[in-house]
This record gives sequence, C-alpha cells and structure tokens, in this order.
Amino acid sequence: MFLYKLEVQLADRNIVMIVMGDSDEEVMNEVEIHLSKHYVEPPVVREIVLIEKRRANKGAAYIIETH
Repeated sequence: MFLYKLEVQLADRNIVMIVMGDSDEEVMNEVEIHLSKHYVEPPVVREIVLIEKRRANKGAAYIIETH
C-alpha cells in the first residue's frame, strides 16, 4: 500500500490530495470518487499531477505548505 500526494487542477482552483492505494490506476479512480463526494456539484478536473509516492508505513507523512 502506498500514500500518494497529488496536485489537482480544477477549473477555479488548485488542491492537494493525499490518497492511499495499491496502484497508480486505483488512486486515480479514487481521486474522482473523493472529489464527487466532497463537492456538491462535481468539479471540472483539468489536470492531476502525481507529486510523490511513499510506502504507507507507520509514521509516513507529508508536509503540505500553503502560500
């Protein structure tokens, strides 16, 4: 199992997502599912960029800086 850090460019903003999964394909499918659950109206996704991939071990973490 891996932790994926993704940058998602929506029509009106950029967001960072952390998703856990076994494969790149599984995680990309999960991104769409989580976006549709989070927003009342599913957003327009322009681009999804994989920033980092790490094994999901105890203590694994990402630091997400905001500007």
